[in-house]
Amino acid sequence: MRAILHLDLDTFFVSVERLLDSRLNGLPILVGGTGNRGVVSAASYESRTFGIHSGMSMKMARQMCPEAIVIKGNAGTYTKYSKTVTDILKEDVPILEKASIDEFYADLTGMDKYFGCYKFASELRSRIMRETGLPISFGLSTNKTVSKVATGEAKPSNQIKIDNGFEKPFLAPLSIKKIPSVGDKTFQSLCHLGIKKVATVQQMPIEMMESVFGKHGRSIWLKSNGIDNSQIIQYHERKSISSERTLGRDSTDVHQLKTIIRAMAENLAFQLRNGQKLTSCITVKIRYSDFNTHTKQAHVPYTAADHKIIPKVLELFEQLYAKRLLIRLVGVRFSSMVSGNDQMSLFEDTERNARLYQAMDGIRNKYGGRSVYRASTFGARSIGSISNPFNGEPPIVLAHRSA
Repeated sequence: MRAILHLDLDTFFVSVERLLDSRLNGLPILVGGTGNRGVVSAASYESRTFGIHSGMSMKMARQMCPEAIVIKGNAGTYTKYSKTVTDILKEDVPILEKASIDEFYADLTGMDKYFGCYKFASELRSRIMRETGLPISFGLSTNKTVSKVATGEAKPSNQIKIDNGFEKPFLAPLSIKKIPSVGDKTFQSLCHLGIKKVATVQQMPIEMMESVFGKHGRSIWLKSNGIDNSQIIQYHERKSISSERTLGRDSTDVHQLKTIIRAMAENLAFQLRNGQKLTSCITVKIRYSDFNTHTKQAHVPYTAADHKIIPKVLELFEQLYAKRLLIRLVGVRFSSMVSGNDQMSLFEDTERNARLYQAMDGIRNKYGGRSVYRASTFGARSIGSISNPFNGEPPIVLAHRSA
């Protein structure tokens, strides 16, 4: 009998922000893009009472809850906390799948013989909350679908076990939208057919669902009946990291655009060093106002140094941006990543550069990813952003001749 555990960090981005500043507790919080084109990445339960949800435009969310505190968020900080949880899980569970930055599956099959899966999962959840301070929920059942749905029902910060044979009764009263892979469009199509509850699908022949929705219909029917034989995809270290920025207003301001991609490259390079990673492939992305998207990449010797990465990013941007059309989005991506640390070149690097990186990274690790940055990226920090009103000291701006 399989035992599949699904864990989900509750409102992860919001929880991390509250961990860093307890004065945010109990307040409606929105994390995401702060411009008019921004999207809500995470919403606290207090803001969800206004009808706000992740994926909603930030402009609409602000209208629905004007008193909400909007935080741009920090990918580096969230990655750091996610890695802490991942390391705890990797240490304790036999097979781990990391579905996203805040969502995990674990295969506990066979552990009942020695310990008890539910007891083990409960103690694991308690350890995560104790060591990280983050709320987390889990669902435990015989397959991934039922466990994921159970976690959703357990939230906030709780746990549920669905015993073998009780999968269908558990799912039956729930909205069909709670079945994984049923998105907004599929849900609307199902509603037009009079299907709103999982119980309705359970009572239908599988052939009927398949005739209307094809293979997707068959998948929905199986999941609605608590049948899911998909396996755990074992976790492996990520091979790429990226950052994108949708501009508040389409622009041809080359100086502004270069400032933004410098800032993104600097932040990604910090994440590389923080994770003891090196990259050998750099990609720059541009999306024009007509939504045509172009990318250009280059291979470089393995590195995590700003003074090697940023010039290459700017060079790729110069080569790519030839149309002089309005730009809507820019992005930077590092791939072909390996574990390791930069080896200083006798001719290209200086001890001063090494000390500079150590000092900057030390400040960032202590006070947050945006606490110190190069003067050349200063403008990017304020473009289309709204700062957290509870932030304390202003960031340190580091002027350096190689910036």
